[in-house]
Amino acid sequence: MVARADQTTDPGLQEELLQARRGTAFFARKLNELTDGELDGGSLLPGWTRRHVVAHVGYNARAIARLVEWAGTGVETPMYPSIAVRDHEINFGATLSPIALRNLFDHSAVHLSVEWRDLPDRDWANEVKTIQGRTVPATETVWMRTREVWIHAVDLGNGATFADIPEPVLERLLRDITSAWANRGTDAGLVIRVTGTDLVFGDTNAAHPVTVSGPLAGVAAWAAGRTAGAGCFGVTAAGGTEVLSDVPAAPKWI
Repeated sequence: MVARADQTTDPGLQEELLQARRGTAFFARKLNELTDGELDGGSLLPGWTRRHVVAHVGYNARAIARLVEWAGTGVETPMYPSIAVRDHEINFGATLSPIALRNLFDHSAVHLSVEWRDLPDRDWANEVKTIQGRTVPATETVWMRTREVWIHAVDLGNGATFADIPEPVLERLLRDITSAWANRGTDAGLVIRVTGTDLVFGDTNAAHPVTVSGPLAGVAAWAAGRTAGAGCFGVTAAGGTEVLSDVPAAPKWI
């Protein structure tokens, strides 16, 4: 029996889908490395156990699948009724048995992948709405999932770092984060430089900026607020020509 392929013929979108699925496989590998007992341990996210991270990633796949269904049918199916419902769902999921929690991740990931696979080219431009209220084309659901699985694989706190995340994902993530800061005006006086590249973000017109510099993986980890245990290495800060003893905390992202 011949395996069914994605209906989209767009090479760029096909590459993005591949990156999302690779991230899903990476998360699955880091999850499978954990024993059932280790799921009770803390994650890199304050107040969340590894159980919370797995539940969030599982239910996130279901939520994004609802957006893909919306794009394909035209019937509005929001990600969640509210943020409160989402939070309750995560807290409930964290109480599931280890096998149920693992099945939640596995089955929801397959469901989302199938929804993407069966969405024809004509429907990928259809607009849906995120939990934050942004109206986006269905193509955006691929990036939404990509960043979730790669970042939260690190948040499991069992050896993965931002250095394991592909550079194209890190660069897009950094652009997303710094754009969010700019939209809120929280990047005033802050410049971010990726060493060894020409990538510069932030308030580049500031007269006396604080400049945070480092390798792509380190700067992305810092910008995402993962300053402990997530590979935030080689990151330094300077005010003018003076190297600061401490790197400032990044502005809030989401």
